[in-house]
Amino acid sequence: MDTSILAPAAVLVAWSLFMLLWLAATRFPAIFKSGMDLKAAPPGGRGQDLEPVLPANVNWKSHNYTHLMEQPTIFYAAILIIAMAGASTPLMVNFAWGYTILRIIHSLYQSLVNVVMVRFTIFVLATICLVVLAVHAVLATI
Repeated sequence: MDTSILAPAAVLVAWSLFMLLWLAATRFPAIFKSGMDLKAAPPGGRGQDLEPVLPANVNWKSHNYTHLMEQPTIFYAAILIIAMAGASTPLMVNFAWGYTILRIIHSLYQSLVNVVMVRFTIFVLATICLVVLAVHAVLATI
């Protein structure tokens, strides 16, 4: 099996974990600075409950981490299908790297600048890569 198509997925997994660490590294100091007492938080509290308490630029990292748990799940499935079907080609590897690189750019942009229309454009470009990969996965299995 050609595993070259798995590398972009592995990099995106590692990037997602980096974003989780960045989220924690910014969120916890902001929580403490806000004076919020986490021990007094009601049972079942969620990260979204912190939205009104924390600065927007701190919340952006959390938003991006959530995004990395959403659409990329389709990417991981498509990559595994392509790899298992033996349908990896240099073109598909390039689309996989394109998706991964665009998602990393999207993360950085959303976490640091976050102008919605620019972020949306990056998202659309990544989604085009994902659609190509998904169609290739379907064609490889029918």
